[in-house]
Amino acid sequence: MAISIILAGIKNCDGVRSAQRWLEANSIDYVFLDLRSDLFVRHILGKWMEKVDWTTLLNKRSATWRGLDDKDRTDLDEARAMTLMMKHPTLIKRPVLEMENIIEVGFSAERYAELLLKGPLNKS
Repeated sequence: MAISIILAGIKNCDGVRSAQRWLEANSIDYVFLDLRSDLFVRHILGKWMEKVDWTTLLNKRSATWRGLDDKDRTDLDEARAMTLMMKHPTLIKRPVLEMENIIEVGFSAERYAELLLKGPLNKS
């Protein structure tokens, strides 16, 4: 049985492009979820937030974060962070790799190799 892999991000993000190149170079099939244009519903973000702390998903280094009003950036909790990420998908740290019960935020060739080539999900 093949493992379904979703790579979520934004097409012009350098980290996303690096992850795509790595997946393709290693002949790993994936589905790309564009956070700006594809149907991105609350339950997908909610599913990620069940596995990964919202503080990991929220990108406070982004231009979008810096452009928010101070009132939006203060006194954050999980619900407010989720609302902000739904309204501004570029606040989500990218890429997000989803497979089985694993959500990996950010790209690291070493971590992808561990998960996809050497890890328990690799059947070879």
